[in-house]
Amino acid sequence: MNAPLPSVSMTVPEFLAWSERQPETDRYELVDGRILPMSPERARHNLVKLAVAVALLDSIKRAGVSAMVFTDGMGIAVGETTVREPDASVQLGDGIDLETKLLPAPLIVVEVVSPSSEHDDVATKLLDYFKVESVRHYLIVLPMKCAVIHHRRNDQGTIDTRIVREGDIVLDPPGLTVAVASLLGPAAAAKEIH
Repeated sequence: MNAPLPSVSMTVPEFLAWSERQPETDRYELVDGRILPMSPERARHNLVKLAVAVALLDSIKRAGVSAMVFTDGMGIAVGETTVREPDASVQLGDGIDLETKLLPAPLIVVEVVSPSSEHDDVATKLLDYFKVESVRHYLIVLPMKCAVIHHRRNDQGTIDTRIVREGDIVLDPPGLTVAVASLLGPAAAAKEIH
């Protein structure tokens, strides 16, 4: 991220074309037309993201559901001028263009909270992700608080919210069950020791 970021407002297609010319090690989101660099992460955050992806993949296999789990790096277009990059996401089916940078119909999105991202994850991204018609579940993993906030769009289109500290979270659709402890990664292991 050595070069200055463009100051001009961009659309999603313009952002994707610009991002193609950037080093693969640099990561960005587009928010309301502005390019925002993504900060390097700590080991805990990375390990929790891995735990989330593995837990979702294991749940999909157990349920026999045809779905794909994606880690960060895959974008979700929110309207014409925003591209979010969740820490993990799930899309139904197994036929996706392997060259795409955007998920066409994510069903589940997950953000792992870090101290610098908590406000954005809990407030702004909640509003953004539920603008995407296909999103039914938004999980906010709070490893330092050993909790997961589960926002679910119900069949009437309203959002139900619950805070879960133990047990399972049911993600229906598509019919998955995920243990809270498996989503917390090293935070859950540390909790068990104490």
